[in-house]
Amino acid sequence: MSAEPIMEPVMTHVDPIDLLIAIEEASPMPIRPEYVEGTAIVPPQPNDNHNDGAFELSFQFRAAGFRLVGMGNGYRAAHKDGTTMALIIPDFYIRRRRPTDLDESYRRTHKGWYPIDVIALVGEVTSTNHETDTGPKLRTYAAAGVPVYVLIDRHTGTAHCYADPVLPGDDPTEAYYGADTKVDLGDPLPLPAPYPALDTRPFLSD
Repeated sequence: MSAEPIMEPVMTHVDPIDLLIAIEEASPMPIRPEYVEGTAIVPPQPNDNHNDGAFELSFQFRAAGFRLVGMGNGYRAAHKDGTTMALIIPDFYIRRRRPTDLDESYRRTHKGWYPIDVIALVGEVTSTNHETDTGPKLRTYAAAGVPVYVLIDRHTGTAHCYADPVLPGDDPTEAYYGADTKVDLGDPLPLPAPYPALDTRPFLSD
């Protein structure tokens, strides 16, 4: 079951991390809010096709030998001045390394959020809030310098591999990926080396 996402602009004097904690504590049900482009977002509850497909893609990476694939961790991107730019929980990701003592210290300091620079590849599967994954999150991942962004867009029936992040100036909302490899869901999605092509057929069962 999916619902429309809840989105609220964030007051600039409020630490986004503390705001998300307050939202979680106020919710009568378990939620994991995120913060992107100045807005707090409570993603809709994903359906089974979303979760099964995201897990299947993670398994494909693991089967190809990528042991640092994962799901569930939250990541923080920062502006040049150190303030929080984004707080995101990807559907799946591949890390550059296992968290070091320094990474764990960062997570404790930022109340549960790891530094986004540990991510080498990130993936999202759209739900009813597909505009978030195709717009603000895409720009945020590019601004943070995440090298590869895999997007399963169930709204358009396409899969994308975005690469070559570009931040043309200081405004993260202007960031983009220079390369977009696009296929229809059901077709293999080529990824840059050393990653395997992904089988997107699991998403056809929706």
